[in-house]
Amino acid sequence: MRSLRLPLASALLGAAAVSAAEDASPLVRGDDPAQFELVGITPETIRIADGEVRLSGTPEGYFATEQEYRDYVLAFEWRYERPESLGSDADFRSNSGLLLHIQGDLRVWPRSVEFQLANHEVGRIDPIDGAEFDGEWDAEAARKATRPVGEWNREEVTSRDGELTCALNGVVVTRGKGALPDRGRIGWQSEGVPIRFREITIKSLD
Repeated sequence: MRSLRLPLASALLGAAAVSAAEDASPLVRGDDPAQFELVGITPETIRIADGEVRLSGTPEGYFATEQEYRDYVLAFEWRYERPESLGSDADFRSNSGLLLHIQGDLRVWPRSVEFQLANHEVGRIDPIDGAEFDGEWDAEAARKATRPVGEWNREEVTSRDGELTCALNGVVVTRGKGALPDRGRIGWQSEGVPIRFREITIKSLD
């Protein structure tokens, strides 16, 4: 994995992702957690209401789609709850992640390509358990694009033929190719601190 400044072409890819996300289908339907696979977490630690998913942060685990996806545009918003005692955002120690193309046993943590959601490194690439991805992460762009702790961030991920592009609040922060697995379930982590997700949608590019 490299941390590089991404070229202008990546910004164009981001614009294409926004366009492709139009007319996407919601992934949250109703308030029942049973619509997702819950791994490591229980119905008591995940709450769904009005399309918003709230995770308590403990125990560690994730919720995942029942269906597998390959070529798609995924969009969602997320935010951490801001502690009342927090002064500087630099002192906030968050942790979560987006698990792409989950394969094999559903465990903590599964074979997948993880895009970090930790507040200080959004979009950083972490292939898990033998997964592969040859990508570039623009740390500076991610830092500038991340909104203050407690505010909603919007993320869009485009997957096509093993190529992945991640845009944060309209700014492309990660892109690359050679994702293995190139298809699978999609999951969102509960990893130590409360986090919320909403407006989770997907559009197939098949």
